[in-house]
Amino acid sequence: MNESTAEPRAVSVVILKGGVGKSTTSMNLARQLSERGTTLFADLDPNGHATNGLGFEEAYQSETNLGDVILEGSATPHDLIRSTDHGFDLLPSSNTLEDVEKDLAGAMQGSARIKSKIVDPLLGDEYDYVVFDCPAYPGMLNNNALVATGNVMIPIEPGSSAIGGYKRTMERLIEPAREYIDVDVLAVIPNKLSDRIDQQTEDRELLENLNTATYEVNPGQPLQEAVPDFARITAEEFDAIDAGETSPPKPGIRHRSALSRSLQHNQPLQDYDPENDQIPYYEELAEIVATGGVQR
Repeated sequence: MNESTAEPRAVSVVILKGGVGKSTTSMNLARQLSERGTTLFADLDPNGHATNGLGFEEAYQSETNLGDVILEGSATPHDLIRSTDHGFDLLPSSNTLEDVEKDLAGAMQGSARIKSKIVDPLLGDEYDYVVFDCPAYPGMLNNNALVATGNVMIPIEPGSSAIGGYKRTMERLIEPAREYIDVDVLAVIPNKLSDRIDQQTEDRELLENLNTATYEVNPGQPLQEAVPDFARITAEEFDAIDAGETSPPKPGIRHRSALSRSLQHNQPLQDYDPENDQIPYYEELAEIVATGGVQR
């Protein structure tokens, strides 16, 4: 494991839409960050896809859960955290997280509990990075993640509702939070792409939308500046592709069967298929977290 020289940073992987590969993105991001420094992967999604996908079904069913740490005070984060074989530690989800969500709504400073009980004590002291896998719906767990991290990465997949899911996340989650705290969107990540972009496919439409959008992702920053280099295509490059002047690339994180098979084997992609062509993209996402945003 390399020593981290970057500023300790926590980040939330979030979008108010299910099935876009959020858990896969956050888990593989945590795996690549573990090459840079000590990393905690925190699963705040009540369905526990990542926790179970890493083989921690027992932890998901455990009587001791997040509520005991942030609500009751009868447990510490260390009572929950599990070591993995993949370089990072896991703060597991539980089958009672939906109840914790409800109880947070009535708790004093309910949106700051994860920050005060978990991130503040651990980030910079025990962990260089903390990655939160967040629920696909608005609520107190997402609010807690934003308050605890102040940094967001948004995965987005092709389809008719792709940009709608992004805009909904901004309008219903990010912008309301910005009335009280600073929230930086570090990257918007085109994910689960599979088609060519020299034809009018949903992949092409998504990449064009992300790379030409004029609306702001952060104050004073257009959306296209938050697109990672591995998914960046200019209008001139699209014109050259359409004219047949250059071979069409395959930008964005691409669909690979190894990504789903890796979870069946309780492993991140780096450990399941270390030669996979998508790993450099997760490495780039880790660099974005380490440096605090996309650097052009």
